[in-house]
Amino acid sequence: MTQPGNQRWRELALCAQTDPEAFFPQKGHPSHAARRICAACPVRAACLSDALDRHDTAYGVLGGTTPAERRALLRQQAALKRCDRRWAA
Repeated sequence: MTQPGNQRWRELALCAQTDPEAFFPQKGHPSHAARRICAACPVRAACLSDALDRHDTAYGVLGGTTPAERRALLRQQAALKRCDRRWAA
């Protein structure tokens, strides 16, 4: 499978070298293992940016964040955009 040029960061992702089960814990189970891996990952920021760009808030730990954390970040981004539009007007 080929990846677009801006997705080459995936090749360096530590999650690609570990058990994917850790990144998709069952509801109510901790995500500590995935977060430890993400904390050491050299492409964590790119992963989180990609998840936010795709509005991926359904499942799993991405960029070191849970779905609820990504939803909160997206709400913050939307609020900032609304504020920017008000100031620009």
